[in-house]
Amino acid sequence: MNAAHERLLWTLGLSGLLPFIAAALAVLLAPDYWGGFARGALIAYGAVILSFLGAVHWGLALRAPAGEAWATPARLVLGVVPSLIGWAAMLLFEAPSLLLLAAGILATAGVEQWAASRGLVPRFYMRLRWVLSVGAASCLLLPFLV
Repeated sequence: MNAAHERLLWTLGLSGLLPFIAAALAVLLAPDYWGGFARGALIAYGAVILSFLGAVHWGLALRAPAGEAWATPARLVLGVVPSLIGWAAMLLFEAPSLLLLAAGILATAGVEQWAASRGLVPRFYMRLRWVLSVGAASCLLLPFLV
């Protein structure tokens, strides 16, 4: 990946944290009557992002070189499981939902770190991925301070 593409990747990735930050701050700072809406927005965005993280692995599976065919089943599973976790989180009450989404985002990054150590995920991606995962999980857990 060239430097311009990597800058764009970081810019777009970090901008993806903005809805997390806005919703988490709204939970903390907005008037009480906005609290439920803000928590709902935070949960919905967390579920959407968790689904997006899974889709990355379908893309990697579809573009994998022949030497990585052994990893295709695991990639396809990792492509679906985050979406299922996100969907389940949307069916729960607020507190367990936020916890499940934060755990799902961090667990997906952990599995990706393992895959990166085997050359299945680009290493440059993992640096960004951890920054975004910790940022998203922190925002999902911030409402517990209220």
